[in-house]
Amino acid sequence: MRALLALLLAVAGVLVGGAAPASAHAALLGSDPAQGSVVDKAPAQITLDFSEKVALSDGSFKVLDPKGQRVDAGKASELTGTMYGVKVRPGLPRGTYTVTYQVVSADSHPVSGAFTFSIGAPSATTVSTAGQTVGGGVVGGLYGFARYVSYAAFIVLIGGAAFVLACWQRGAGVRAVQRLVVSGWVALTSATLALLLLRGSYTGSGKVDDIFDLSLIGQVLQTKTGAALVSRLLLLAAAALFIAVLFGAFVKRDADGEEMDGAAGEASGSDARKGASGGDAPDADRAASKQDLTFGLAVGGTVVAAGLAATWAMAEHASTGVQTGLAMPVDILHLLAVAVWLGGLATLLVALYRAGSIEKAAVRRFSNVAFGSVVTLAATGVYQSWRQLGSWSALTGTAYGQLLLVKVGLVAVLVGIAWVSRRWTAQLADAPAAAAKAKRTAEKKRVTAKASAKSGGSARGKDSNASRKGASGSSERTAQLARQRAAMAAARAKRLRDADPTRSGLRRSVLAEAAVAIVVLAVTTALTTTEPGRTEEAAKAATASASQRSGPLSLKIPFDTGGQDGKGTVEVALDPARVGGNEMHLYVVRPNGKAFDVPEVKVAFTLAAKSIGPLPVVPDRIATGHWSASGVQIPMAGDWRITVTVRTSDIDQVSVSKNAKIG
Repeated sequence: MRALLALLLAVAGVLVGGAAPASAHAALLGSDPAQGSVVDKAPAQITLDFSEKVALSDGSFKVLDPKGQRVDAGKASELTGTMYGVKVRPGLPRGTYTVTYQVVSADSHPVSGAFTFSIGAPSATTVSTAGQTVGGGVVGGLYGFARYVSYAAFIVLIGGAAFVLACWQRGAGVRAVQRLVVSGWVALTSATLALLLLRGSYTGSGKVDDIFDLSLIGQVLQTKTGAALVSRLLLLAAAALFIAVLFGAFVKRDADGEEMDGAAGEASGSDARKGASGGDAPDADRAASKQDLTFGLAVGGTVVAAGLAATWAMAEHASTGVQTGLAMPVDILHLLAVAVWLGGLATLLVALYRAGSIEKAAVRRFSNVAFGSVVTLAATGVYQSWRQLGSWSALTGTAYGQLLLVKVGLVAVLVGIAWVSRRWTAQLADAPAAAAKAKRTAEKKRVTAKASAKSGGSARGKDSNASRKGASGSSERTAQLARQRAAMAAARAKRLRDADPTRSGLRRSVLAEAAVAIVVLAVTTALTTTEPGRTEEAAKAATASASQRSGPLSLKIPFDTGGQDGKGTVEVALDPARVGGNEMHLYVVRPNGKAFDVPEVKVAFTLAAKSIGPLPVVPDRIATGHWSASGVQIPMAGDWRITVTVRTSDIDQVSVSKNAKIG
């Protein structure tokens, strides 16, 4: 158990200490103007197209001039579907402008980034786009830890209660099991409150000082994630009532039944026959009442558990993307199956180490329930994987797919250990359960002896004060002996339990399962903060289409200025010939192939299909017949007309052109 606790703390430390900014689940697919593009005149507004819907707030989009001053006008707004825009001030001068964005994706994760475009021609800018990320730092680490705790607490709460109701109803009266389930409720409630407080700073400034900003909390309550967290708190109030009944009235009903059964068993003579004849109806009533209470708890608990699972499904991955109407119910089922399996596993581990005993039948029932949960997990997991990845390449080519492979491997190990546990379960003996029954019988006898001694002492007290003192001493001695017998019975039960090699093997295998389950939970939490493979590949495709390259471009264009010694060939080399910045070299040679030292060369690029250009470029002379220019901006892909003007004398010059596909 100490090793398991150490592993849990280590995983928590990795989550907090290694917390990185949350990966964006909404990807920027494109913009107008495009990243790195050069436009002739200032646009009226900037538009951004994301892979899914995003939530906007004040300052979601900022447009900064070359000096870092804001030139956007008004709030950002939704245009159509996943496209959003912000207007800019009219009459913007030439230069390079920076657009920054900070939004919240539909699956609750913050998204931020920046890009640049130029009006007229690129220029130097004082704006840095480095560090344009949210979701990191101290607040990001605390938020990630709270998410991990909330998942773990949900599993313990739901799985522990399900284990008691479905597999081991006597466990409702075991103090260690009660503490485990109640701890799950307390941890989930605390983590939910923490997430609610951290949310505003997590998706905004990322400052610790903003955690308790009431205005930010008010804004969070108006979002989908805020509504989900508040709903979770309301459902936890209902869960508290469920726990009170499960560990209160349900346990008392069992205890009353055992006491009455014990009293009937100790009856003798005609009293026993009277008790038997008059006890059938009460026994039947008690059984029916317990059955009704169990059914009510099962129905109520299922509703509360499904509601709690829905607070994740309706606000995160399942709520966006393809087939959301099917994805959300599948996600709820997936979460419930995880909780029943791993939460039941944690409860079984506590019972094996802390409870006096656990019946073989209870372990077998849980084994069957766990098998059904694994089958459900496999079915729902395959669907979720397809939905989040979309292609086989995303399985190995994206961070989400790689994490998913790690999770699948860990679950395979977990299932293997569970198979070993099932083998131990098949060999499990009921001797410890019998010892526990003997312990309960000894305890009842102790209570009966104590009551008899007390009654006898009271009767003798009527004779004299001395006899009352003797009776008191006798009753104390009787109670002491009863306690000793109970302690001896408990020690015998513990020896029987620890001496059983099958039970010891089961404890070790279940402990190993729990250790692997903690790591699986950590990987699962990481998956929820990692961009799904489907959207990551969509963003890569969009970026590739915007900066697609055809390789270095080389064009040879003959020219004749008409004057003496005016013929030759100019070679234009553009590398890498893609959208964005390029390196350009020009070589001018005579008809015989020798370098031609002409006075001047100029180049212009025109994209007639989009009415862009001509974009002039004046290269620098490097050597005889060699000119170059760096940072030649190609704003978008297309069939460009490249015009070269060559001057061979003060009065002789000519412009020649050739078309080429760039990007």
